[in-house]
Amino acid sequence: MEVAGFFKGFVLEKKSWEIYNLIMKTLTKIIEKINDTPVAKAEFRKIAKDPKDAYNYARVVLHGRWPEAEKYIAKDADLSFDYAYGVIGGRFPEAESTIAKNPTRAFYYAKLILDGRWPDAEKYIAKDTESALLYAKYVLRRPWPEAGIYKL
Repeated sequence: MEVAGFFKGFVLEKKSWEIYNLIMKTLTKIIEKINDTPVAKAEFRKIAKDPKDAYNYARVVLHGRWPEAEKYIAKDADLSFDYAYGVIGGRFPEAESTIAKNPTRAFYYAKLILDGRWPDAEKYIAKDTESALLYAKYVLRRPWPEAGIYKL
């Protein structure tokens, strides 16, 4: 039988496989007990309140969303975009008002997440020449006179 995770690629005999499973079950129980302690819970609350730590924890440890921390991540446009793109793999509605105010991130959000126009962010994107040009070229796919882009 082939083993997953750290030992991936190793082939174990039946007895070794039983020992491996026993070790993994035991480690899982220990980790669950540690995570259930007041100290661990306090540390998770502390991590959740720091947008950068919360984003990194969701991406690296959880490999997925961390709903309890999303309201803190949503306060930072760069991390919100990275969370939407790299963790959620789609829209992050709670952070869209924050992302919209950052012209560069708003362009990438429209292009990579929404795959189209983002009217709510256009007034912010239009204020940054480079972002406006990219938005016109790759999202609108036409000149954008309202932002001063007359030619692509």
